Amino acid sequence: MKGRIGTMRIVYMNDAFRFVNVRLVEEDHVPSDHPAPMASRPAEAPRASIGARRNPATEEAVLAAAAELLAEGGPAALTMEAVAKRARAGKATLYRWWPNRGRLLLAVYAASKAGFVIPDTGRLRDDLIAYVGQMLHHWRDVPQGRAMRHLIAEAQSDADVMAALTEMRNERWQQIRDLFRRASARGELAAGVDIEMAEERIAAQAWYWLLTDQMPVPEALPGRIDQLMLGLTA
Repeated sequence: MKGRIGTMRIVYMNDAFRFVNVRLVEEDHVPSDHPAPMASRPAEAPRASIGARRNPATEEAVLAAAAELLAEGGPAALTMEAVAKRARAGKATLYRWWPNRGRLLLAVYAASKAGFVIPDTGRLRDDLIAYVGQMLHHWRDVPQGRAMRHLIAEAQSDADVMAALTEMRNERWQQIRDLFRRASARGELAAGVDIEMAEERIAAQAWYWLLTDQMPVPEALPGRIDQLMLGLTA
């Protein structure tokens, strides 16, 4: 800027005119206590975010906290705020990894199935009793397992939860089909039995018991399995 303009200088900054108190200036001289603005540099490319990368310790703490809340107060006690507080994790972290309560609930449920075993007794009846019995015990007696009905409800309004639940369910039913395939290889199945239809008979009954809260006690399960197997074995 050239020439004096009194004790005020007009400066163009941030797309707006501002008036800044300065000493009198002459010609192109800029006082030493007011360094000349630096030349603008090309904007640096933003760094790739690592926020979505999960810290295993934090993830374990969150899932453990959610499991504790389920055990203490059922699904109603599992809120994002309560889990974050119990796990000493930021709510932003929870929402970044699990965008809503339904997906966190699904993660807790999936983690709780880690101890499931696939029976191989050498006899279809015993395999089914062991497998279905294990599944019913999980749904009835394990807090995370008792959340399955709530997961099914959440899936009705969340397409992502529905997709993940379907994938998990298909994996479970595939295991039942494998029991029937082994039985077929041993010659246990009646002629013409469709393995997928046989699996659906067992799976559909198990889900009916779950959704209607009519899961048979362990002592009654062998008789129920015998009824379901009618016409399936040679």
